[in-house]
Amino acid sequence: MTLNERANLVADELERSASRFRVLVSRVAGARIIDCGGGVTGSLAAGLAMSRACLADLGEVGYVPCPIAEVGGPAVQVTTDDPIRACLASQYAGWQVSVGKYFAMASGPMRALSAREEVFQHIPGQEQSSVAVGILETHKHPTEEVVAAIVAKLPTSAEHLTLLVAPTTSLAGTTQVVARSVETALHKLHVLQFDVTQVVAGYGVAPLPPVATNVIQAIGRTNDAILYGGRVTLWVRADDEVLDAIGARTVSASSPDHGALFSELFARYGDFYKIDPLLFSPAEVEFRNLKTGKCHRFGRVEPGLVRKSFGLD
Repeated sequence: MTLNERANLVADELERSASRFRVLVSRVAGARIIDCGGGVTGSLAAGLAMSRACLADLGEVGYVPCPIAEVGGPAVQVTTDDPIRACLASQYAGWQVSVGKYFAMASGPMRALSAREEVFQHIPGQEQSSVAVGILETHKHPTEEVVAAIVAKLPTSAEHLTLLVAPTTSLAGTTQVVARSVETALHKLHVLQFDVTQVVAGYGVAPLPPVATNVIQAIGRTNDAILYGGRVTLWVRADDEVLDAIGARTVSASSPDHGALFSELFARYGDFYKIDPLLFSPAEVEFRNLKTGKCHRFGRVEPGLVRKSFGLD
């Protein structure tokens, strides 16, 4: 199956069990809209389903006890044996949907149908499919104009569009953002011009923050969860010298903005896109080299910053 067909099955599951997941299904301009946390309460289970759809169901996502003792509570764990297609061709939020006053960060396998982003020049994943599935991080339902703008960037073969929608200020929205620990490590490697096709499997875990009541705090907590609490392990086939040379640059500590809470950085710069892009990576990354049997670990978690961000102090 294509990435979009796999994600569409997850969306079908959400629609069939809408009351159990506490989601609401509607139609806008022919597109299926599944509200997972904007106008509804949503659920932890809906957050896992959104995360699976984001990964084109090529990864497993679950809640586990947080491995950082000083933080405690739950964490979101992700594993995938198809990390490039799951994370970079699908999960990465590389599509900005901006129509009039409407804005949403879009991810999911519909990106592999559009394939307009630079990353698709370097990775597998471009495809044709009769269904398209996207995830929108926003508190507003897409309008007919928004749906039309998305459809305009998809091939005509994509006859059926499904959009899963949730704000970061929701149970589902918080989960699906924190489920991006592996994706952030892979995207950082791509930015550093590492051949990401050498990565054959990935594991990541990051603490699940309390759901915030305002957007800035919610974005701050979910980003801090990965920047200061995320631990990622990647299985690779590469030269040890290359891993040693690039490893320290793959973690969030490589950025001069490291050490400040995300909300503080947002207040400082006043613009999300002015924050150093090299900050967006896990606190800790370990490479396990299948070519040589050696392990290379870089970075460290910052429990104090995570606790401060989550309001636990």
